Amino acid sequence: MSLGQSRPSVASGRIGAPQRGVVALSLRAAADIQADRPDDAVLLGTLDGVGYWAVPADEAMTGEAVPPPNSWGLWPGVRSTSGEEWHDLRAVGGLLDDTAAGLFTTAVALRGWHDRAKFCACCGAAVRRIAAGWASECTGCGREEYPRTDPAVICLVHDGVGVNGERVLLARQPVWPPERYSVLAGFVEAGESLEACVEREIAEEVGVAVRGIRYLGSQPWPFPRSVMIAFAAEADPDAPLRLADGEIEEARWVPREEVLAALEAGGEIPGLRLPGATSIAGQMLAGWALA
Repeated sequence: MSLGQSRPSVASGRIGAPQRGVVALSLRAAADIQADRPDDAVLLGTLDGVGYWAVPADEAMTGEAVPPPNSWGLWPGVRSTSGEEWHDLRAVGGLLDDTAAGLFTTAVALRGWHDRAKFCACCGAAVRRIAAGWASECTGCGREEYPRTDPAVICLVHDGVGVNGERVLLARQPVWPPERYSVLAGFVEAGESLEACVEREIAEEVGVAVRGIRYLGSQPWPFPRSVMIAFAAEADPDAPLRLADGEIEEARWVPREEVLAALEAGGEIPGLRLPGATSIAGQMLAGWALA
Protein backbone atom coordinates (compact mmCIF):
# COMPACT_ATOMS: atom_id res chain seq x y z
CA MET A 1 0.00 0.00 0.00
CA SER A 2 1.22 3.47 -0.83
CA LEU A 3 0.55 6.88 0.63
CA GLY A 4 0.63 10.17 -1.18
CA GLN A 5 -0.59 13.69 -1.59
CA SER A 6 -2.33 15.80 -4.19
CA ARG A 7 -3.66 19.26 -4.81
CA PRO A 8 -6.41 18.27 -4.50
CA SER A 9 -7.29 14.98 -6.24
CA VAL A 10 -5.22 11.88 -6.96
CA ALA A 11 -2.27 10.65 -4.96
CA SER A 12 -0.07 7.73 -4.24
CA GLY A 13 3.25 7.43 -2.50
CA ARG A 14 5.66 5.19 -0.69
CA ILE A 15 5.83 4.38 2.99
CA GLY A 16 8.56 4.98 5.48
CA ALA A 17 11.99 6.30 4.66
CA PRO A 18 14.27 6.46 7.73
CA GLN A 19 16.85 9.15 7.00
CA ARG A 20 19.43 10.46 9.48
CA GLY A 21 17.60 8.85 12.35
CA VAL A 22 14.22 10.32 11.41
CA VAL A 23 11.29 8.12 10.36
CA ALA A 24 8.81 9.83 8.03
CA LEU A 25 6.32 8.90 5.36
CA SER A 26 7.66 9.21 1.83
CA LEU A 27 4.98 10.77 -0.33
CA ARG A 28 4.59 11.05 -4.07
CA ALA A 29 2.68 13.73 -5.97
CA ALA A 30 -0.50 12.63 -7.73
CA ALA A 31 0.80 13.79 -11.08
CA ASP A 32 3.63 11.28 -10.80
CA ILE A 33 1.11 8.41 -10.69
CA GLN A 34 -1.56 9.08 -13.30
CA ALA A 35 -3.89 11.81 -14.49
CA ASP A 36 -7.13 10.28 -13.19
CA ARG A 37 -7.90 8.94 -9.73
CA PRO A 38 -7.50 5.14 -9.52
CA ASP A 39 -10.68 3.27 -8.64
CA ASP A 40 -9.05 1.73 -5.57
CA ALA A 41 -7.71 5.01 -4.16
CA VAL A 42 -9.04 6.03 -0.74
CA LEU A 43 -9.00 9.55 0.67
CA LEU A 44 -7.21 9.78 4.01
CA GLY A 45 -7.93 13.46 4.64
CA THR A 46 -6.73 16.96 3.85
CA LEU A 47 -4.30 19.29 5.60
CA ASP A 48 -3.38 22.84 4.59
CA GLY A 49 -5.04 22.42 1.22
CA VAL A 50 -3.32 19.12 0.42
CA GLY A 51 -5.32 15.93 -0.06
CA TYR A 52 -3.77 12.64 1.07
CA TRP A 53 -4.71 9.34 -0.58
CA ALA A 54 -3.67 5.71 -0.40
CA VAL A 55 -3.57 3.16 -3.22
CA PRO A 56 -2.18 -0.38 -3.49
CA ALA A 57 1.39 -0.42 -4.74
CA ASP A 58 3.49 -2.86 -6.72
CA GLU A 59 7.11 -1.70 -6.64
CA ALA A 60 10.31 -3.62 -7.27
CA MET A 61 12.19 -4.48 -4.07
CA THR A 62 15.88 -5.18 -3.63
CA GLY A 63 15.93 -6.95 -0.25
CA GLU A 64 15.26 -6.66 3.46
CA ALA A 65 15.56 -3.46 5.49
CA VAL A 66 16.54 -3.41 9.14
CA PRO A 67 13.78 -1.92 11.35
CA PRO A 68 14.60 1.62 12.53
CA PRO A 69 16.03 2.05 16.06
CA ASN A 70 13.35 2.01 18.80
CA SER A 71 10.81 0.34 16.51
CA TRP A 72 8.87 -2.74 17.55
CA GLY A 73 10.91 -4.57 14.95
CA LEU A 74 9.34 -8.05 14.93
CA TRP A 75 9.45 -8.20 11.13
CA PRO A 76 12.07 -6.84 8.75
CA GLY A 77 11.00 -4.30 6.18
CA VAL A 78 11.96 -4.26 2.52
CA ARG A 79 13.91 -1.75 0.48
CA SER A 80 12.68 -0.55 -2.91
CA THR A 81 14.90 0.05 -5.91
CA SER A 82 14.44 3.79 -5.31
CA GLY A 83 16.09 3.47 -1.88
CA GLU A 84 13.01 3.84 0.31
CA GLU A 85 12.18 1.45 3.12
CA TRP A 86 8.75 -0.16 3.57
CA HIS A 87 7.79 -1.14 7.10
CA ASP A 88 4.77 -2.50 8.95
CA LEU A 89 2.63 0.02 10.85
CA ARG A 90 3.21 -1.86 14.10
CA ALA A 91 6.96 -1.54 13.61
CA VAL A 92 7.22 2.20 12.96
CA GLY A 93 3.89 3.76 13.96
CA GLY A 94 5.27 4.91 17.31
CA LEU A 95 8.16 6.70 15.58
CA LEU A 96 6.00 8.85 13.28
CA ASP A 97 4.60 12.28 14.08
CA ASP A 98 0.87 12.62 14.78
CA THR A 99 -0.12 13.49 11.21
CA ALA A 100 1.91 10.71 9.62
CA ALA A 101 0.75 8.14 12.17
CA GLY A 102 -2.86 9.14 11.56
CA LEU A 103 -2.49 8.84 7.79
CA PHE A 104 -0.79 5.45 8.02
CA THR A 105 -3.34 4.09 10.51
CA THR A 106 -6.29 5.28 8.45
CA ALA A 107 -4.81 3.79 5.29
CA VAL A 108 -4.32 0.40 6.93
CA ALA A 109 -7.83 0.46 8.44
CA LEU A 110 -9.60 1.38 5.20
CA ARG A 111 -7.57 -1.04 3.11
CA GLY A 112 -8.29 -3.84 5.57
CA TRP A 113 -12.01 -3.13 5.48
CA HIS A 114 -12.19 -3.11 1.69
CA ASP A 115 -10.20 -6.35 1.48
CA ARG A 116 -12.65 -8.10 3.82
CA ALA A 117 -15.93 -6.59 2.59
CA LYS A 118 -16.00 -7.21 -1.16
CA PHE A 119 -19.52 -8.64 -1.22
CA CYS A 120 -22.88 -7.50 0.08
CA ALA A 121 -23.93 -8.98 3.43
CA CYS A 122 -27.60 -8.97 2.30
CA CYS A 123 -27.63 -10.38 -1.23
CA GLY A 124 -24.04 -11.51 -1.84
CA ALA A 125 -23.44 -9.35 -4.91
CA ALA A 126 -20.12 -7.56 -5.41
CA VAL A 127 -19.78 -4.04 -4.01
CA ARG A 128 -18.13 -0.95 -5.43
CA ARG A 129 -16.38 1.85 -3.60
CA ILE A 130 -18.08 5.22 -3.19
CA ALA A 131 -17.48 8.37 -1.14
CA ALA A 132 -13.73 8.36 -1.88
CA GLY A 133 -13.39 4.91 -0.34
CA TRP A 134 -15.29 5.64 2.88
CA ALA A 135 -18.34 3.63 1.87
CA SER A 136 -19.35 0.83 -0.48
CA GLU A 137 -22.49 0.27 -2.52
CA CYS A 138 -23.89 -3.10 -3.51
CA THR A 139 -24.11 -3.60 -7.27
CA GLY A 140 -27.11 -5.85 -6.74
CA CYS A 141 -29.50 -4.35 -4.17
CA GLY A 142 -27.90 -0.92 -3.77
CA ARG A 143 -27.25 -1.29 -0.03
CA GLU A 144 -24.62 1.06 1.38
CA GLU A 145 -22.05 -0.12 3.89
CA TYR A 146 -19.51 1.77 6.00
CA PRO A 147 -16.22 0.80 7.70
CA ARG A 148 -16.69 -1.24 10.86
CA THR A 149 -14.69 -1.03 14.08
CA ASP A 150 -14.60 -3.79 16.71
CA PRO A 151 -14.20 -2.45 20.28
CA ALA A 152 -11.71 -4.22 22.52
CA VAL A 153 -10.71 -3.45 26.09
CA ILE A 154 -7.16 -3.53 27.41
CA CYS A 155 -6.53 -3.30 31.12
CA LEU A 156 -3.50 -2.67 33.31
CA VAL A 157 -4.12 -4.59 36.51
CA HIS A 158 -2.05 -3.53 39.53
CA ASP A 159 -1.93 -4.59 43.18
CA GLY A 160 -3.65 -1.49 44.58
CA VAL A 161 -0.78 -0.58 46.91
CA GLY A 162 -0.64 3.20 47.25
CA VAL A 163 -2.11 5.28 44.43
CA ASN A 164 -1.00 3.26 41.39
CA GLY A 165 0.25 0.02 42.90
CA GLU A 166 3.73 -1.44 43.14
CA ARG A 167 3.21 -4.56 41.01
CA VAL A 168 1.50 -5.07 37.68
CA LEU A 169 -0.07 -8.27 36.35
CA LEU A 170 1.44 -9.26 32.99
CA ALA A 171 0.73 -12.27 30.82
CA ARG A 172 1.96 -13.85 27.61
CA GLN A 173 0.21 -15.72 24.84
CA PRO A 174 1.70 -18.97 23.46
CA VAL A 175 2.19 -17.45 19.98
CA TRP A 176 4.28 -14.51 21.21
CA PRO A 177 8.08 -14.39 21.04
CA PRO A 178 9.86 -15.78 24.13
CA GLU A 179 9.70 -13.61 27.25
CA ARG A 180 7.22 -11.16 25.65
CA TYR A 181 4.64 -10.00 28.22
CA SER A 182 1.83 -7.48 28.10
CA VAL A 183 -1.29 -6.34 29.89
CA LEU A 184 -4.55 -8.23 29.35
CA ALA A 185 -7.05 -7.50 26.60
CA GLY A 186 -10.13 -8.89 24.90
CA PHE A 187 -13.03 -8.08 22.58
CA VAL A 188 -16.31 -6.62 23.79
CA GLU A 189 -19.23 -8.99 23.34
CA ALA A 190 -22.72 -8.10 22.13
CA GLY A 191 -24.78 -6.33 24.79
CA GLU A 192 -21.79 -5.87 27.09
CA SER A 193 -20.55 -2.63 28.67
CA LEU A 194 -16.85 -1.81 28.55
CA GLU A 195 -16.52 -2.18 32.32
CA ALA A 196 -18.29 -5.53 32.29
CA CYS A 197 -15.94 -6.66 29.53
CA VAL A 198 -12.91 -5.73 31.67
CA GLU A 199 -14.24 -7.81 34.56
CA ARG A 200 -15.09 -10.79 32.36
CA GLU A 201 -11.88 -10.81 30.33
CA ILE A 202 -9.58 -10.63 33.36
CA ALA A 203 -11.55 -13.36 35.10
CA GLU A 204 -11.54 -15.57 32.00
CA GLU A 205 -7.87 -15.10 31.15
CA VAL A 206 -6.19 -15.24 34.57
CA GLY A 207 -9.00 -16.06 37.02
CA VAL A 208 -8.89 -12.99 39.25
CA ALA A 209 -11.54 -10.45 40.18
CA VAL A 210 -10.83 -6.76 39.60
CA ARG A 211 -12.16 -3.62 41.25
CA GLY A 212 -11.75 0.14 40.89
CA ILE A 213 -11.97 0.12 37.09
CA ARG A 214 -11.09 3.49 35.58
CA TYR A 215 -10.73 4.71 32.01
CA LEU A 216 -7.28 5.66 30.67
CA GLY A 217 -7.60 6.33 26.94
CA SER A 218 -7.97 4.67 23.54
CA GLN A 219 -6.07 3.87 20.38
CA PRO A 220 -7.13 2.76 16.90
CA TRP A 221 -5.71 -0.70 16.21
CA PRO A 222 -6.47 -1.66 12.59
CA PHE A 223 -5.29 -5.29 12.84
CA PRO A 224 -7.70 -5.79 11.27
CA ARG A 225 -10.32 -3.26 12.52
CA SER A 226 -10.24 -2.64 16.25
CA VAL A 227 -10.15 0.26 18.65
CA MET A 228 -8.37 -0.50 21.93
CA ILE A 229 -10.08 1.10 24.95
CA ALA A 230 -7.71 1.24 27.89
CA PHE A 231 -8.50 0.86 31.58
CA ALA A 232 -6.68 0.38 34.86
CA ALA A 233 -7.99 -1.80 37.69
CA GLU A 234 -6.91 -3.32 40.98
CA ALA A 235 -6.71 -6.97 41.99
CA ASP A 236 -5.51 -9.03 44.93
CA PRO A 237 -1.92 -10.19 44.20
CA ASP A 238 -2.39 -13.12 46.58
CA ALA A 239 -5.37 -14.51 44.66
CA PRO A 240 -4.46 -17.69 42.72
CA LEU A 241 -3.96 -17.27 38.99
CA ARG A 242 -5.98 -19.63 36.78
CA LEU A 243 -4.77 -19.33 33.20
CA ALA A 244 -7.09 -19.74 30.22
CA ASP A 245 -6.05 -22.94 28.48
CA GLY A 246 -4.58 -22.33 25.05
CA GLU A 247 -4.86 -18.53 25.40
CA ILE A 248 -2.52 -17.58 28.24
CA GLU A 249 0.76 -19.45 28.58
CA GLU A 250 2.05 -17.62 31.63
CA ALA A 251 1.06 -14.75 33.94
CA ARG A 252 2.92 -13.14 36.81
CA TRP A 253 3.03 -10.09 39.02
CA VAL A 254 5.97 -7.87 38.02
CA PRO A 255 7.44 -5.24 40.37
CA ARG A 256 7.63 -1.63 39.22
CA GLU A 257 11.45 -1.74 39.44
CA GLU A 258 11.58 -4.57 36.89
CA VAL A 259 9.33 -2.71 34.45
CA LEU A 260 11.44 0.44 34.88
CA ALA A 261 14.62 -1.53 34.24
CA ALA A 262 13.16 -2.92 31.01
CA LEU A 263 12.07 0.54 29.87
CA GLU A 264 15.50 2.01 30.60
CA ALA A 265 17.12 -0.83 28.64
CA GLY A 266 15.09 -0.07 25.53
CA GLY A 267 12.10 -2.29 26.23
CA GLU A 268 13.59 -5.56 27.36
CA ILE A 269 15.77 -7.23 29.95
CA PRO A 270 16.42 -10.95 30.50
CA GLY A 271 13.06 -12.56 31.25
CA LEU A 272 10.93 -9.54 30.31
CA ARG A 273 10.22 -8.04 26.88
CA LEU A 274 7.64 -5.24 26.94
CA PRO A 275 5.22 -4.20 24.17
CA GLY A 276 6.55 -1.65 21.71
CA ALA A 277 5.86 2.07 21.84
CA THR A 278 3.46 1.74 18.90
CA SER A 279 0.91 -0.05 21.09
CA ILE A 280 -1.21 1.48 23.79
CA ALA A 281 -0.07 -1.40 26.01
CA GLY A 282 3.47 -0.06 25.92
CA GLN A 283 2.26 3.44 26.70
CA MET A 284 0.15 2.18 29.60
CA LEU A 285 3.07 0.34 31.16
CA ALA A 286 5.42 3.28 30.74
CA GLY A 287 2.88 5.65 32.27
CA TRP A 288 2.30 3.33 35.21
CA ALA A 289 5.98 2.66 35.90
CA LEU A 290 6.93 6.33 35.75
CA ALA A 291 3.97 7.60 37.80
